[in-house]
Amino acid sequence: MVGTTLPEGPVVAGPAASKPWLSRRARRAVLTVHILGAGAWVGIDVVLGVLVFTAVFTGSTRTEALCYQALELFAVWPLLTAGLVTLVSGVVLGLGTNYGLVKYWWVAVKLALNLLLVTLVAFALRPGVAEAARHGEALAAGGPSDASVSDMVFPPIVSTVALVAATILAVYKPWGRIRRKTSRSDS
Repeated sequence: MVGTTLPEGPVVAGPAASKPWLSRRARRAVLTVHILGAGAWVGIDVVLGVLVFTAVFTGSTRTEALCYQALELFAVWPLLTAGLVTLVSGVVLGLGTNYGLVKYWWVAVKLALNLLLVTLVAFALRPGVAEAARHGEALAAGGPSDASVSDMVFPPIVSTVALVAATILAVYKPWGRIRRKTSRSDS
């Protein structure tokens, strides 16, 4: 059995020792896409936060209406695209390098965070943004709106905190390897 050295140094033999299939150049290219996707995601979240908090704290009905209407154009598809680019590039990095998808705790947690955030964008943020846009349209038309859009302050906060946590995990790589349970035979 041929072994390979993992990033932490131990030599592993057998199936876990499979050689990474991404070349150094390809790994760097995919890592660049991954970092740019994550950076775009954070940037979009910051803009989302600026729009939401401006709408919440402005004294101008017109500004509030414009901010909520802008959410519909800006928030969902760019966030979903950035999240999926980050997810796909992260999976490629996990499968194509020695880190794997579930060999290290920090990678598994980042994967779980990414899946959770992309799911929340698709199934929780999208309806909230549509409701906020309807609220903005009602305000722009001069009419009152019954919509409660105060919950829109949470998505940019939650997402930004989760993305900062994922970045910290990527930099510090805490917790080490995920230990497999070994079966012991009583023979």
